Amino acid sequence: MQLARFSVALVLLLAGRLSAPAQDASTLKKDMIGQWELATTDRSKTCVVTLKGDATPQGFKLDLEPACAAALPFTKDIAAWSIKGLGDIVRLQSAGGEAVIDFTEVESGIFEGLRTNEGVYILQNLAAARSLAKSMDQMIGDWSMVRSNGQAICGLTLTNTDGGNDSFQVFLKPKCDPAVAAFNPTLWRLDHGQMTLMSAKGQIWQFEADDNAQWRRIPDSADPLIMLRDQ
Repeated sequence: MQLARFSVALVLLLAGRLSAPAQDASTLKKDMIGQWELATTDRSKTCVVTLKGDATPQGFKLDLEPACAAALPFTKDIAAWSIKGLGDIVRLQSAGGEAVIDFTEVESGIFEGLRTNEGVYILQNLAAARSLAKSMDQMIGDWSMVRSNGQAICGLTLTNTDGGNDSFQVFLKPKCDPAVAAFNPTLWRLDHGQMTLMSAKGQIWQFEADDNAQWRRIPDSADPLIMLRDQ
């Protein structure tokens, strides 16, 4: 009797393990239905993809906006989408089921895919992507770095010129405070709600928006540095 109970328990345990990927695939499929932005890493070329839950012979239906083919020529081969691997790969595929590009999740709601000899592409929830783009647009321009007493110690220009690794070029204006000049940031980016300045030497200064719509350097200090957008 004990052996029989053990055998039943073992079968149930194995069945649970075998069904786990299917559950993961089902959850991922549900999460993916909706509108997504397919883009290059610098978002210089974008395409809106609408993933649907309707089945096709090879996967599920999707719609591509008309401008996709011009922006990203490989999208002309995309006819459907599916979940592959252990339920962790989102595949945009041809009518015959062949992979055009496979994506894996690298952050919550952000998927990354590689096309040989072309590079990396990003698949991101459309609303989140447009929100990030709006935030980026608001950041581009001239800024002043000031101390808590309001004394300006440096001017900076944040650009949308690609600097690689999802970063963009930043330029210091003349007559900066020696500490800022020594840091000499060359790149900037937005990352999880924080603004990061990076030097060619790999040094990093991070800033966080406060209640006054200013960006305050973190960790906080008695005499913090604050980034203000020039009027």
